[in-house]
Amino acid sequence: MHAPTEPAVVTSTEAPYPARWWHQLADGRIQCDLCPRDCKLHEGQRGLCFVRGRGTGAQADQMVLDTYGRSSGFCIDPIEKKPLNHFYPGSSVFSFGTAGCNLACKFCQNWDISKSREVDKLQDAASPERIAQAAKASGAASVAFTYNDPVIFAEYAMDTADACHALGVKTVAVTAGYIHPEPRRAFFDKMDAANVDLKAFTEQFYVEQTASHLAPVLDTLQHIRHETNCWLEITTLLIPGLNDSTPELEAMTRWIVDHLGPDVPLHFTAFHPDYKLVHLPRTPGDTLQRARRIALDAGLRHVYTGNVHDAEGGRTACPGCQAPLIERDWHAVLHYALDEKGGCPHCGTAIAGRFGERFAGGFGRRRVPVRVAMA
Repeated sequence: MHAPTEPAVVTSTEAPYPARWWHQLADGRIQCDLCPRDCKLHEGQRGLCFVRGRGTGAQADQMVLDTYGRSSGFCIDPIEKKPLNHFYPGSSVFSFGTAGCNLACKFCQNWDISKSREVDKLQDAASPERIAQAAKASGAASVAFTYNDPVIFAEYAMDTADACHALGVKTVAVTAGYIHPEPRRAFFDKMDAANVDLKAFTEQFYVEQTASHLAPVLDTLQHIRHETNCWLEITTLLIPGLNDSTPELEAMTRWIVDHLGPDVPLHFTAFHPDYKLVHLPRTPGDTLQRARRIALDAGLRHVYTGNVHDAEGGRTACPGCQAPLIERDWHAVLHYALDEKGGCPHCGTAIAGRFGERFAGGFGRRRVPVRVAMA
């Protein structure tokens, strides 16, 4: 996939941030090497993500990033909202995003941010160091790069991750995982946890509904799981009639068990009509229940449901003795019974994840908007 035939022209009066991962082509264009779109650009043109492009004037022969240091807003969320159920449950996470996206999902649930072509909407600005300081001061255990895909603002996210780690704050990426191998290595080496959207398990869906491809996402999942220390969880938004068939769910969950292992948590979440798919119905609760049963039958040990009220689908149970260890109500942790080593207190089975000293408890379902000063 490449950029549109007539990419938009960069018009910002501010000097954009020099971007990484690009090379010059023989015909005078430059190619972005961040993601598999491989956008090829003349002076002043942007890629499909809209925020990475070829500069103008003194920056005409390089890639630039328009959204470095600029955000669509900052907010403190429960970590379960990302969703991450095995990464310091009950803790709070300092969340922010920018604008744009390198996918073109017709069902986007954050389309007002991810599809925005108005960078000037990014009213909040902050340096990586200031974000880390604000997160630390708020008591958040981690900072999440979310709302839109952090892959497209990788330089900003990576610099922020360094600043966070210097203060003992963890980092989280919420991403579709559509990224080339070289930036993938650099990006996920900076992340302590990631929730990757596995949007479906057919190439047809990825091409028709997201204008991208499945294989790079599967490569990203395997890279995170086997070549990094980044904790991995997966989310699949089930859309009626498009990616919720029993054969597809069976194939997907078998692949996860075979290639990633049975301990990777999988979240099935409910679709609501939005953006370009407003004609489709909401995902029925029984579809989520069916998907969860399929995944458990395939051998996955931790399968959750989301965007619905489902006590069983929010519960973390011991895979050894089936004792309920973490009970949740939506994003609130109601009961937490893991021992200090992250194991089952009843049978001693170790529960996969990141637990222990980061468990904050009691943050609940709150969403707290915050302002971060640039200085």
